[in-house]
Amino acid sequence: MSSLTLFDYADKYPHVPGSKERGGTSEETAEAMKSIAPRLRERVLECLARHGARTADETSTLIGEDVLSVRPRFSELLRLGRIRKTGDRRQNRSGMGAAVWELVARR
Repeated sequence: MSSLTLFDYADKYPHVPGSKERGGTSEETAEAMKSIAPRLRERVLECLARHGARTADETSTLIGEDVLSVRPRFSELLRLGRIRKTGDRRQNRSGMGAAVWELVARR
């Protein structure tokens, strides 16, 4: 059994931005986003509540933030159980199909 408490997870992904490798630019970016990510996650949730299901790219446009800052927040919110895929896909800025996301009802 682990000796970790609930509060030991407060500084772990998805509560804070993660990175795919140690010591690289990915880790540096994650560190730089630590203070910004919580507010961006809230803005994503507010946007989905106000405008309905959206792609990450659509959401980034609506909230006026760079898509590269917004897309990772969707992964975090998925892991936190706050959003889910609708099953629909729409074309994103690069012309590829992108998942459409919606809020998960809170109990």
